[in-house]
Amino acid sequence: MSHVPESRHAVTIPTLLQMAREGRPIVMTTAYDAPTARIADAAEVDVILVGDSVGNVCLGFENTLPVSMAMMLHHLEAVVRIRPRALLLADMPYLSYHLGMEDSIRNAGAFLQRGAQGVKLEGGARRIPVIRALVEAEIPVMGHLGLTPQSLHAMGGYKVQGRTEGGALAILEDAQRLQDSGCFALLLEGIPAELARRVTETVEIPTIGIGAGPGCSGQVLVFHDVLGLIPGPPPKFVRAYLDGFGALRDALASWAGEVRSGAFPAAPESYLLPKAVQKAVQDWRPGGES
Repeated sequence: MSHVPESRHAVTIPTLLQMAREGRPIVMTTAYDAPTARIADAAEVDVILVGDSVGNVCLGFENTLPVSMAMMLHHLEAVVRIRPRALLLADMPYLSYHLGMEDSIRNAGAFLQRGAQGVKLEGGARRIPVIRALVEAEIPVMGHLGLTPQSLHAMGGYKVQGRTEGGALAILEDAQRLQDSGCFALLLEGIPAELARRVTETVEIPTIGIGAGPGCSGQVLVFHDVLGLIPGPPPKFVRAYLDGFGALRDALASWAGEVRSGAFPAAPESYLLPKAVQKAVQDWRPGGES
């Protein structure tokens, strides 16, 4: 039987810090609407991220770059209405924290005003000024190092990062700088397992891995990846626990087949008139004649 937390108390940032100190793995997934939030919270994950991955998995974009603040707020509000037990974070989308401190604080603050308990943003040392400004404004920040999808063009695509000596040392140094700037946790994406383990050993805040091996304080996967809802071969770092796409396709196809054959709806799915009304309905004729 898989282990789930014993307590149903709300998860907070201090909860995550305590879990990391005690060596209890942190479980994080994404949610983008009420149904996915209900499922994630019922599974008792520790952190729900309303990710800008909504662009790929829900909105049909090829990457996260077209995702706007308006889109993110729309999806966050749907998740907030579920009142999840999990700590609720929101992704800062592209250009929401790149155009100056005032805009960055306003955009991050909009997430908190709508119910998020913190934000996540991508990038290393160059993001330190905005991280410090957000933390100064009492906005908790999760950093994001390694493969940062908003930088896919600069990186030449979705490629593993930190494989060279210079790249690996830069990630180690950036992790220290983001911690010192006030980040409460770091997401490590698409980096070698040994490097992620070393980052985790050298920082005092939790690390959450995705494609970063087992040596992190916790793990995150996209909701749709865990449930196999996206057709085609998954990325190397994904383990699907259900052929969700196939199961849902087959169920919907079965329903469609029964509609076409006349098997649906049947009596159990139908409402019936009282017998006294049946005769009146049967006897009714256009023009009022009966």
